[in-house]
Amino acid sequence: MMMRKLISSGVAVAGMVMVMAGSSVAMAASSIDEGKAIAFDKKKGNCLACHRIEGGRMAGDIAPPILLMKVRYPDKKALRDQIWDATAANPNTVMPPFGRHHILSDAEVDKVTDFIYSL
Repeated sequence: MMMRKLISSGVAVAGMVMVMAGSSVAMAASSIDEGKAIAFDKKKGNCLACHRIEGGRMAGDIAPPILLMKVRYPDKKALRDQIWDATAANPNTVMPPFGRHHILSDAEVDKVTDFIYSL
């Protein structure tokens, strides 16, 4: 009887871990999708004004294409810092400091970072 309860409890815990892991993956996918919507929104991120991004229409060519971001930015925080305030690394950049100038909220910068980092 005791063994049956232990096995039953173990199965319940394993199931909860799987549900939690699944919801974490769903949250990550949701954040990426929301980040893409912000990045492509002409009134928000408007990344397509300057960058080519897979799936984007009428992309600009002022800035480098956004691809292989995990290779270009192995440290995701460095990418977030670039989106937050590109002038910190390059005072002459034409990229707006999205966070510092409150163009995007902290949460929006995080979501755009998740999307861009996924490319």
